Amino acid sequence: MKIAVLSRNKTLYSTRRLVEAAKAAGHEVRVVDVLRCYMNITSLKPSIHYRGEVLEGFDAVIPRIGASVTFYGTAVLRQFEMMNVFPLNESVAVTRSRDKLRSAQLLARKGIGMPVTGFAHNPDDIQDLLEEVGGAPLVIKLLEGTQGIGVVLAETRKAAESVIQAFMGLKANIMVQEFIKEAGGSDIRCLVVGEKVVASMKRQGPEGEFRSNLHRGGTASLIRLTPEERSTAVRAAKIMGLEVCGVDLLRSNHGPVVMEVNSSPGLQGIEEASEKDIAGIIIAYLERRVADVAHRGSRSRTRGKG
Repeated sequence: MKIAVLSRNKTLYSTRRLVEAAKAAGHEVRVVDVLRCYMNITSLKPSIHYRGEVLEGFDAVIPRIGASVTFYGTAVLRQFEMMNVFPLNESVAVTRSRDKLRSAQLLARKGIGMPVTGFAHNPDDIQDLLEEVGGAPLVIKLLEGTQGIGVVLAETRKAAESVIQAFMGLKANIMVQEFIKEAGGSDIRCLVVGEKVVASMKRQGPEGEFRSNLHRGGTASLIRLTPEERSTAVRAAKIMGLEVCGVDLLRSNHGPVVMEVNSSPGLQGIEEASEKDIAGIIIAYLERRVADVAHRGSRSRTRGKG
């Protein structure tokens, strides 16, 4: 196969590993910076141009689109889809998962366990909003935040009011969630590939830090999932319409709750913790899906969904 990897930086660990795994499997692979792509949007022959040349002949595309370039990156991915190139994750699924509020609503609609979540626009509604999520301590999240940035733990009601008022004053979109104290500053990252959890790890935040992101100094270790946790991760991925993703869970007193579904999960932490060739597993799955589409002629997991 000829595979395009949409990534802004070919030296990133996850990008390098996917390229290595694809080449090891005998495929031709090229890393494409989405911000250097420009498109001819036409019904007759849609095309993508890159640094002065036309990109063509690709069988599959692997999106590794950063949160800060989601809008343009998914536009490029849609163009590949218009050219009948198979996407590992579809553009509509990537866009959906990047919208924290929309994804929370979709997961809640399907009965997935989640922290109690509130959303409001008017400062006059702050008091009621805090009551709805059970009061302080609580977590305040910027909808555009990523890798733990823009996530604040408000330990008192007064602190929560001040932070929410500040964000609202800056016209920032936020949501408020109950604080799962029993998680102890840790979460579980489940790597889902094709409706199966292929690896998992526990991420533990440093002392005094409630965020467990590895980018924030967290550590990773191997963990054994319960059947309920495994089922929850697979269901969350399916609801988002993602073929490959990271599902972040917390262990709460009322079972596993989903914090986030990540359409471009980092591979370094999960490969090191699990000692598995996750990149190779992803490429092998991509091979099967492309062959299946060629045989059956249907590929979409998201068509017709909200």
